[in-house]
Amino acid sequence: MTSLAEIWPPFGLTLTTPRLTLRPVLDDDIPAAVAAARSGVHQPGKSPFSVPWAELPEDELAPNMAQWYWRCRANFTPESWTLLLGVWNDDELLGVQDIGAKNFNTLKTVSTGSWLKESAQGQGFGKEMRAAVVSYAFDYLNAEVAESEAAVWNQQSLGVSTALGYELNGIFRDGWGEKVEEVQRVRLTPTTFKRPTWTLTVQGHEAFSEYIAI
Repeated sequence: MTSLAEIWPPFGLTLTTPRLTLRPVLDDDIPAAVAAARSGVHQPGKSPFSVPWAELPEDELAPNMAQWYWRCRANFTPESWTLLLGVWNDDELLGVQDIGAKNFNTLKTVSTGSWLKESAQGQGFGKEMRAAVVSYAFDYLNAEVAESEAAVWNQQSLGVSTALGYELNGIFRDGWGEKVEEVQRVRLTPTTFKRPTWTLTVQGHEAFSEYIAI
C-alpha cells in the first residue's frame, strides 16, 4: 500500500537532534498538539504571537489549530510553503516548530516560528529546535538567509536568536490582535550562524526537496 509520505513527500521529512525529533504534524498528532497548547503556552494576556491563537477558549482552540494544520497543507506549493513540525522529546509533544518560504528558488530565504508548552520552556529546547530547522535550511536546502521576528519584549525568543547568531534587522509596528506591538526582525546567514556542537540527522530530504522543486 502507498504510504502517506509517498503521496505527500513533506510527511516523510524528519529532523533529529540529541534530545528532539521534529516531524510534520499528522492528523493523529493533532490531539497531542491541542493538549500541549491547552496546558499553557504563555502568561495570560501576554501573547507572543501576531495572532493570539493560544488565548482562544478551549472549545475554539482545538478546531482552530486543526484548521491551521490543514490550511498549511492545502496551501503548500513550491512557490509558497509552510511546514509545521511537531517537536517530540521521547513520546511527549512539546510544541511546534515551523519553517517556510516564498519564492525560495530566487530569494533563498526561509522564515521560522514556533511555540513550546510552558512546562518545556527554560530547558534549551527552543534553541535546539530552531537550530535544527536552520541547520536543515542552510545545509540541505542551501538557503542563504533565515529570518524571524518577535515582539521587542519577548526576551525568550530574542535570546534564542542572539544565541544562534541572528543579527537585528529593524523594528516595525504591527497590529497583533487588538494590540499594537513593536516587533523586532532578526536575520541569520550561514556565516553568522553559531552552530551547535551536535550534527543534525535528516531523513526524507530527497523527496521533500524534489517536491518543492529545488
